[in-house]
Amino acid sequence: MDIELLDAVAAERPDWHLVLVGPVVKIEASELPRSPNIHYLGGKTYEELPSYLAGWDVALLPFARNESTRFISPTKTPEYLAAGKPVVSTSIRDVVRPYGDMGLVRIADTPREFIEAVEQALAEDAASRMETVDAFLSQTSWDRTWGRMSELIEDVVVATRRPPVAARAAAMGRRAALAATAPSYASGD
Repeated sequence: MDIELLDAVAAERPDWHLVLVGPVVKIEASELPRSPNIHYLGGKTYEELPSYLAGWDVALLPFARNESTRFISPTKTPEYLAAGKPVVSTSIRDVVRPYGDMGLVRIADTPREFIEAVEQALAEDAASRMETVDAFLSQTSWDRTWGRMSELIEDVVVATRRPPVAARAAAMGRRAALAATAPSYASGD
């Protein structure tokens, strides 16, 4: 979590309530920004999460950008979109592509950009956003992701079991040359 970003947004918009759901890990609680409009609710069960999400105006993904987040692919992104919430995220690679590039998620890294992105999300037409989101999400699923990953793995396994094409062609050429020069042992020679 980008604690500096969170702190700056809370300070700049004291009328906004920033509600954080989930356990605090990999960071000392004493390092978290404290403000009357920042609320740390801690971990919740999966059954409780929809009732919290239902009360949000915008879903935020204020990830810090560092080595720890360089290769993450937050599953919260499609979950928030499926819940019908506009999403604002920092520029995490797997959020930018495809969600940011397709205009499904607003990407912002500085406090000013983040505030502007949230304001735009609050003002947008939800029905038109959901049409686009639903069309995109209808093309994705865990089963499709698993199927595609399985295909890619199988392609690598198959490719490593046989020699490269050039080596096979060279070997075939040597066999053909050897066959052409081998003496014939047929009867009558």
